Amino acid sequence: MSQYAHPSVLVDTHWLVNHLNDPNVRIIEVDISPEPYKNAHIPGAVSWNIFTDLLLPDLKINLDARAFEKLMARSGITNNTTVIAYGSYPGTGAWIFWLLKVFGHENVRVLNGGYQKWKSENRLLATELSTFPVTDYHARAIDASLRVLHNEVQTAIARNDSVLLDVRTLQEYRGEWFFDQPPKTGEQTGHIPGAVHVEHLLTLNEDGTFKSFPELKNLYHSQGITPDKEVFPYCAIGGRSGYTWFVLKYLLGYPNVRNYDGSWNEWSRLPDVAIER
Repeated sequence: MSQYAHPSVLVDTHWLVNHLNDPNVRIIEVDISPEPYKNAHIPGAVSWNIFTDLLLPDLKINLDARAFEKLMARSGITNNTTVIAYGSYPGTGAWIFWLLKVFGHENVRVLNGGYQKWKSENRLLATELSTFPVTDYHARAIDASLRVLHNEVQTAIARNDSVLLDVRTLQEYRGEWFFDQPPKTGEQTGHIPGAVHVEHLLTLNEDGTFKSFPELKNLYHSQGITPDKEVFPYCAIGGRSGYTWFVLKYLLGYPNVRNYDGSWNEWSRLPDVAIER
């Protein structure tokens, strides 16, 4: 991991084993349902549900500071706690890294390989619910430099010094799927004009860990996604693109990356925007 631009943002399973009982470390598991957590999770991990804890009913990421503060407080996290994020789905931890950085939380790390790596190594698992005393958490003002809004995305379509990066599946990019299934009546499919497609899962090894610095560099450079350009990743609801923001900014050291967290959920519903298929 030492080759990465900022290797300290990652922890491996060995590190986590040695910090399971550290009172200043809080482990967060993020899933789309409570079942994976109930079945087995890393000891001491707190469960966050993507749909009920992180998204609004319209599937936009909940960026309300009060809601974020309550979530962190409920999880036993203070402003000085080191948060270790992972999920059963590859890349979830890196999305949470982006979200915590948006609200100014300084000490956050991603478990390299996530639950997949932990389980494959036959590490200790737990089934009991992890609970901690409620804290008094204070979020900072949203860091706007980590986000890009749709009006600037529209402007970027015609710019040579920026890249719109679609990190969804090929089926979504081609317009065959809306999110993870064929479109229903009224749902617009396709991609933002001129967007380059590099699915986020291409950044991972088979064991769920991140590919090496040279491999990641080649993956993006081969598609014209270079550090001299401003890069705007997007996906369906901002999670996979938040993950890609993490890879580009913290593993490869790209200086100008902002997550379009509105993503296709927003773009496909805007009036008078261009769509390619």
